[in-house]
Amino acid sequence: MKKLVLLLILGSLVFTSQAQTAIDEEQPGAWYMYFFTKKFEKSRFGIQGDYQFRYWDFGSDKEQILLRTGITYKPKKADILFTLGYGFISSGAFGESTENVIENRIYQEALIPQRIGSRFLLTHRFRYEQRWVDGQDFRTRYRYNLFLNIPLNATDLKKKTVYIALYNELFINGQRGIGDGRSVEIFDRNRAYGGLGYGLKNNLRMQLGWMNQTTDDISKGQAQVSLHHTF
Repeated sequence: MKKLVLLLILGSLVFTSQAQTAIDEEQPGAWYMYFFTKKFEKSRFGIQGDYQFRYWDFGSDKEQILLRTGITYKPKKADILFTLGYGFISSGAFGESTENVIENRIYQEALIPQRIGSRFLLTHRFRYEQRWVDGQDFRTRYRYNLFLNIPLNATDLKKKTVYIALYNELFINGQRGIGDGRSVEIFDRNRAYGGLGYGLKNNLRMQLGWMNQTTDDISKGQAQVSLHHTF
């Protein structure tokens, strides 16, 4: 009888611990982001990158810190921008857990702008990633993002322009096995975003919006605050 009671108590403790660390889909998170691009003078090369601070809540429970920078190249006779870059990602667990996972990533990207009419500014982004994640085998991933910016009081994204910002990004895993008999689905996640932007300067914009991220396991909303800087 004592052994049965002990097992029940241990089971209750395990269940409680799991319940505390389970991701709360109803709790909104927040991502704070800075994006930059720079073209080198008299050159077809440049740099671009983004620094992102992602939280399970609004600023105390770390989800991820992502630091990414790449070298860009724009061909002479094509309206396309290629990037070869590197990313460092530190991922935390939901709740009070101190677990942290480090990922190093190399990526190749093609960015293709497209204008429909005078106000619909589309951008297609194709990205291929090679990923080294703590405790996992080497992985790859394919991503496609369709951005749409719609200026409301101008035709370009310049100073004092108010615009609607939308995007949808699909992530596909390159392989299912990740080591030690573990596997993931081919579908990795999808991110759908809607927001409002404002041109602070001709080369600096700010956006406020809401993104919903859906995986096989969860669907969670994130507030997003971002700066977009060209210099």
